[in-house]
Amino acid sequence: MADILDRIIADKREEVAKCKAMKPMSELLNELERSPLHRIVSMRRALQTSESGIIAEFKRRSPSKGWINRDADPVLTASEYVSAGAAAISVLTDEKYFGGSLDYLRAIRSAVDVPLLRKEFVVDEYQLVEARLAGADAVLLIASALSFDDCLALTATAHQLGLEVLLEIHSADELHYIETRPDMIGVNNRHLGTFHTDVAQSFAMAAKLPADAVLVSESGISDAGTVSRLRQAGFRGFLIGETFMRQVSPGEALQQLIMNILC
Repeated sequence: MADILDRIIADKREEVAKCKAMKPMSELLNELERSPLHRIVSMRRALQTSESGIIAEFKRRSPSKGWINRDADPVLTASEYVSAGAAAISVLTDEKYFGGSLDYLRAIRSAVDVPLLRKEFVVDEYQLVEARLAGADAVLLIASALSFDDCLALTATAHQLGLEVLLEIHSADELHYIETRPDMIGVNNRHLGTFHTDVAQSFAMAAKLPADAVLVSESGISDAGTVSRLRQAGFRGFLIGETFMRQVSPGEALQQLIMNILC
């Protein structure tokens, strides 16, 4: 799986270029002006006030493990997540590598009122406008996929659109990206070059991150004990997808985890 991130980003740039050819940015902005946009729900605030802090993810597949839940219904799954107590929902929108779609985000937005994160490899402001039109409240920006200047510009554009930003970092080498002033800081426990996952990465990074930041631990979390220890280390959000999506009922799996967390 070495260099998978490079391949994903190269494909993503081609994908965005094709989208722009079919619908130029000017048309997308006109659509934005004409659309009755949804009221943005703060994901940052939801994580600060949630007892569990679970960001439940709708994820059908991954590059490393193939299909996880090929036939999962986005609206049914998201509705179950909300009923079970999810603080927010992450929606994969990359189709080639993760089996996602912006249509899933749109459908979920029409069915639930919790904050929605567009989980995507964002490389262009075009994708931020897409996210706003599709009903996202927040977007993911990945430090390892962007130069500092690009991340700074995309964060500013996201904020202009009313979107919150979850900045994803993996190592101490990326700490300077925090200067872009994201709304939340995520630590990805999965290395995007190799897809090796280790929750120890979040614990290692915790002391290096601002004490007043809303921290999110991403990937590799599967039990209440880990969530509790991460919370003690300063994290307020816990992005979990595969653990739930491999179950017959992702919502029931989430409900059981939250019960164990609150016990």
